[in-house]
Amino acid sequence: MSTTATPSGVPEQGVSEVGVQDGVSGVPGQRASAPDDDVPRYAPQWLQLREPADAAARAPELLDPLRIRLANRPGRGGDLVIHDLGCGTGSMGRWLAPRLDGAQHWILHDRDPYLLHFATVGAPHAAADGSRVTVTTQRGDIGRLTADALTGASLVTASALLDVLTREEIDRLAAACAGAGVPALLTLSVVGRVEFTPSDPLDAEFAEAFNAHQRRGELLGPDAITAACEAFDRHGATVRVHPSPWRLGADEADLTAEWLRGWVGAAVEERPALAARAESYLQSRLAACAAGELHVWVHHSDVLALPRSTGGAA
Repeated sequence: MSTTATPSGVPEQGVSEVGVQDGVSGVPGQRASAPDDDVPRYAPQWLQLREPADAAARAPELLDPLRIRLANRPGRGGDLVIHDLGCGTGSMGRWLAPRLDGAQHWILHDRDPYLLHFATVGAPHAAADGSRVTVTTQRGDIGRLTADALTGASLVTASALLDVLTREEIDRLAAACAGAGVPALLTLSVVGRVEFTPSDPLDAEFAEAFNAHQRRGELLGPDAITAACEAFDRHGATVRVHPSPWRLGADEADLTAEWLRGWVGAAVEERPALAARAESYLQSRLAACAAGELHVWVHHSDVLALPRSTGGAA
């Protein structure tokens, strides 16, 4: 997964963008890995920088149907057991745990032990009603998640994950959730649209190149939302989708600047012919950002998948 994030498309695990900063491998927010280590490393500073924008963007409209399902789950007398896939520094837990009632136990999944440490240290301690929240960590590849691994789970959640998965991995995730009868709340997947105010004639060209970069190899990038809806529907779930755009203005200038560097860097990596125009384009955009004149909407969508209950009702 990215395994979680992309420039905003930058994953919450940190990942899916390509950065132009020193030490960033072609993906925004991604740190260099050791030569013999194929595990992506994402900078916690990037994940911390994007966390307020992520929190403001996630769709609260999906929480009421989720709360109803959780309140009516089998064996609801026990703690909620929530699997956070590609948890990164744990921002999903910090956002969601205080919005759900009842004692909760979060199982934080990530391939990077460095990020798991940050997620544990910054984990929430209380639910919406003051009930306790506890966490444990599990290092591993969530792309191989099975229904057996979700035995006893109440909810699967992730942030900025789907767009850095393959079609096979998304289908495996949907099958695992369906097999375990577990709902899934999957937030902040990029959908391939970015809006700038003021606009620039080159915006569309860089956006197209960035989207192509997101689809590199077998990754789905902006096609992931459609693929996820189809996969969960195929496995019998009721699927709800709600927009969750980043709305970046003068108050988010630092985040916008970092996102821009990653976004342009990924586009150039995908289409080197853009390099001749990239520097002047980026500097112009960064200048407008520093002056508080640039506003950017980076479009995402959130997905809530509610599996068919044992009684046959979704």
